[in-house]
Amino acid sequence: MGNMIQLTAGDGFEFGAYQADPEGEAKGTVMVIQEIFGVNQHIREVCDGYARQGYIAVAPAIFDRAEKGVELSYEEDAIARGAVLARQKLKMENTMEDLQATVNYLGESGPVAVVGYCFGGLLTWLCACNMDGIGCAVGYYGGGIIGVNDQEPRIPTMLNFGNLDEHIPISDVEKIDAAHPDVIVNLYDADHGFNCDHRASFNQAAADLALERTLKFFSDHLAS
Repeated sequence: MGNMIQLTAGDGFEFGAYQADPEGEAKGTVMVIQEIFGVNQHIREVCDGYARQGYIAVAPAIFDRAEKGVELSYEEDAIARGAVLARQKLKMENTMEDLQATVNYLGESGPVAVVGYCFGGLLTWLCACNMDGIGCAVGYYGGGIIGVNDQEPRIPTMLNFGNLDEHIPISDVEKIDAAHPDVIVNLYDADHGFNCDHRASFNQAAADLALERTLKFFSDHLAS
């Protein structure tokens, strides 16, 4: 459904991105932020799914700053490699530049929503708190948000967490919820990565409900 494109950040760095377009007129635009596994098959499928719902969806390849064309599986060694890329090889200021460039690109076509998964959930939070040109943001099991819980989203924001997620303690979710009464925090009877049908932790019921809520959130806030 989609294809790879090239985008240019404010500092002149060129990076790849996967774009999926809907049939007919678009309802709006969505930036999809990857997990620690790159713009892999799952993230491309996520973009394709939003395109089927009527949105132009673009997933920037933020690992291109460290290594071009990263696509990882969900095996243990790939998890370790992805963690190194995300935590040691990337500079957050450069990553945010790439995300802003993607928003700027999408903003030419209409209102921009942001949705991110895992590492992308944290980046979605940072976008909501700091970035221009976004209409709303939805994060899925964003690890590390508790570390920047002092930042406040400037746009409507919704977060989805699993209550079986050992990577993100319920106590952290409760602190995030308490500190930001305007942020919608949803909790599911599911594990980390519950939206990814390439992972053993995939939970169909949780994924379906989270997508239903996400699409309604987009509809409510991109139309206003």
